[in-house]
Amino acid sequence: MEILALSAAGAAVASRCGPKAAALARLRRADLPVPIGLVLTADAYRSHLAAAGVEPAARQVFRAREDSAHRLALEVRLGLLEAPLPASVADGLARACGHLSPALPSLLAVRSSALHEGGPSASFAGQLETFLAVTDHADLLIAVRACWASLWSPRAVRYMLANGVDPAATAVAVLVQRLIPAVAAGGALSATNAGPIVLTAAWGLGPAVAQGEVVPDRYVLRRDGPVLEDVEPGRKSRMLTCSPGGDLRWQPVTPALHSTPCLDEVQALALARLVLRVEAALDAPVEIEWALDAEGFHLLQARPAPAQRRRAPGPASVDGVSLTGQPAGAGWAAGPARLVRSETELDRVRPGDVLVTRVPGPALAAVLPRVVAVVAELGGSTSHLAALARERRIPAVLGIGDATRRIPEGARVVVDGTLGVVHVERTDSRRH
Repeated sequence: MEILALSAAGAAVASRCGPKAAALARLRRADLPVPIGLVLTADAYRSHLAAAGVEPAARQVFRAREDSAHRLALEVRLGLLEAPLPASVADGLARACGHLSPALPSLLAVRSSALHEGGPSASFAGQLETFLAVTDHADLLIAVRACWASLWSPRAVRYMLANGVDPAATAVAVLVQRLIPAVAAGGALSATNAGPIVLTAAWGLGPAVAQGEVVPDRYVLRRDGPVLEDVEPGRKSRMLTCSPGGDLRWQPVTPALHSTPCLDEVQALALARLVLRVEAALDAPVEIEWALDAEGFHLLQARPAPAQRRRAPGPASVDGVSLTGQPAGAGWAAGPARLVRSETELDRVRPGDVLVTRVPGPALAAVLPRVVAVVAELGGSTSHLAALARERRIPAVLGIGDATRRIPEGARVVVDGTLGVVHVERTDSRRH
C-alpha cells in the first residue's frame, strides 16, 4: 500500500514514511493535536525514479566530482518533474483525500518527508520543499513530484554530501495534511543547555519563523510546572497569510503588533505542556513546529533535538562592543567577521570565518562546514538555520538588529551561543 492515513499504524514506520511523517503519526495515535492527513510512502518515489529512467544517474552522484555530481543531480531532478505520475498513484491520492474528510481537499499542506530527514545529526531543516495552500487535485500531483525532485536540488545535494548521505540511498515520502489557517506559529525546544523550555512565535503562518524572515518572540519556561520565567518580544514586521481561496501572501504587520507578544501567559503555559507531552510520547528531547488557530494549538513537526554538550560560555567582556540576540547554538567561538548580504556572496566565506548576514535562510547551510559561528539580523532560536547550526555544534546568535552595519568586515568577533551575546573587539585604530 503506497498511500496511508496518518492515523494508520503503518504511517509510523520511518523506513517507509520518513521520520517527519512517522513522528507525526505516532503523535496523532497518542491523541495529540496533529492535523488530519495521509502519507504517500517512499515506495511511490522509488517507482517513479525507476519509471523516469534516472536511477543510473542517481547512483553516480555520491562518488562523482562536484561539477559532475550537480549535473547528474539536475538530470535526476528534471526526470522526476517531467515523468507523468502513474495513474494508480494519482487516482489513489484522490480516493484517499476523499475518504479522509470532505474538507481535506479544499486547502492542503504538502511536505517532503525524506527517509534520512529529522535525525539529530542530519535534520535536513529547510533543505526540501514544502507547498502550502494547494487547492486542487492537479496542483497536488505537481506538488508531489516537486517534493520528490527537491531531494536533488543543488541545496539539498550539497547538504547531503557534506553530511555523508548518499542521495541514491535515501528516498522521499510525501506528507499531505489539512492546512492550518494560523493566526500565529513558531517553534519550541523541549530541552536546552540552559535547562528550560524555549518557545518562539510570530504572526501568521510558520515560514516566517522557520525561514528567518522575522525576529520571533521568545518565551523561556521552567520545566517543572511549567512556569513562565521570561518573555522577549520580537520584531515581527511581516507575516505570511493565506486566504480561504488559497492565496498565499506576505503582508505587513500592523506597527502596534511588531513587538506585541503573540502568546499570553495562559497560551504559553498550554504550549509548554504540549511540548512536554510530545517529549514523553517520543521519549526524547524534541524540536517542534506548531501553529495556532481558532481551534487551538496544532503540531506540524517534531524531530529529535541534537545532543548538546554543556560548554563554558565565552569571555565575560572584551575591549569593544557587545550585541545581544537569541541564542541558537551552544558554546562559543571567535574569528574574523565575513559579511554576506546575499546568497551571491557566499563564495567569499573562508574557513574559520564568522558568518554575519541578514536573513538566516536554509540556503546558508552550504557554508556552515566552513564557518566557526553565525550571526544574523533576523531569525530566532528555532529557525531552520538555528537547527542546522545546532546539529553541527556551531555557536549562533540570531535576531541582532543591524548586525551587518554594526559589525565591521574582518573585525574579530566572539560569538557566545549559550548566552546569545556577540562581542565585537575594537581594532587598533579604534583604540587610538
